[in-house]
Amino acid sequence: MIAGSENRAEGRAGTASGLEPVETRRDLRDFLALTGRVYAGEPRFIPPLHSQVRAWHRQGVRLFLLRRNGQVVARTTLHTDAALDAKLGRATQLFGLTEFVAEAAEELFDGICAAGAAGGRQAVFGPVSLLPNQAGGVITSGFGERGFIDSAWNHPYYPAAYEAYGFGRRFESDTWICPVPEEPVFAFDDARIEAERLRVHRGDRRRVKEQLPILREMLNASFAQLGYYTVISAGQLAAQTDGLAYLLDEALLLYLTKADRPVAFVLCLPDISRFIAKIGGDLHLLRQLQLLATRSRYRREAVLIIKGTVPGEQGHGYMRLLSRELHEGLRGGGYHTLRSTYVERTNPGSAAQYVAMGGRPLHGYTFYGKDLA
Repeated sequence: MIAGSENRAEGRAGTASGLEPVETRRDLRDFLALTGRVYAGEPRFIPPLHSQVRAWHRQGVRLFLLRRNGQVVARTTLHTDAALDAKLGRATQLFGLTEFVAEAAEELFDGICAAGAAGGRQAVFGPVSLLPNQAGGVITSGFGERGFIDSAWNHPYYPAAYEAYGFGRRFESDTWICPVPEEPVFAFDDARIEAERLRVHRGDRRRVKEQLPILREMLNASFAQLGYYTVISAGQLAAQTDGLAYLLDEALLLYLTKADRPVAFVLCLPDISRFIAKIGGDLHLLRQLQLLATRSRYRREAVLIIKGTVPGEQGHGYMRLLSRELHEGLRGGGYHTLRSTYVERTNPGSAAQYVAMGGRPLHGYTFYGKDLA
């Protein structure tokens, strides 16, 4: 959902190795249509929104197709990001929105690596859309469980194909699924609320634009130490949360202030994944109105998009207070299931909330990297 720093599109890189740039409207339609063939009849796959892909294309992100006998058999993006290069410590060719039929994997990866080598890159990394802050990744287990918004679902042959080509796993993680407990599971000493001048704030559809800068400040501070995270700008956050107001359940966006200073936050959204799968990712205006009219149907399951506590305030139990309030909102709203986007396995503290709820890992999750000679 949330993108990082500015991306730079590749030019003609990759065309010599079989990848063809998306240049025409028909090319773009073919790019979007590929998932309909790769995942034909597969309800567990949740496609990216067409509007987001078109926006990236308009902004200069280069999309590429691989064709055989006139038919598209694979697709990807090719882009770079200076901030992520600095974080990873090397010039890296990024790729994303990467889908393929099994027999096209090697040729697709040849093209991605050729583009990286031609651009003087030291490694390739992905799939990221457009950065690991935002979305991407490959699931490595849990294939029987459906995907959900802001997460990945793919065929079992995907990780096998990456690893057979020589890609290695990076930032291994898990998504989580939890029942919403009927009774509270998180305790917090309410005497601390007054003593420490704590105040819980809830989302407000009318004030989302005012609340976003507060969330962005905490987000950047909370995640700065993670190996994949790059700072996001106000414009990027606004673009990635466009439409949040009409989807927002105000009881599921919470942030905590301490003496009027923001210190922790959590953002959940109603899980509209089944609707997105049903429409194939094409959320045009009429379907937006349809979703708005029927959104009560999608208030039984929720997705925890992101949560964090700013440095210096971690370990004080403030996320437990927000978790208590969040679960009251979930129970009060009639939700029975909470899913979470990926949590790195090196960060067990972040997963502790899900364990306390009786949750379990849902999908094994990874990104892939490969050094270039």
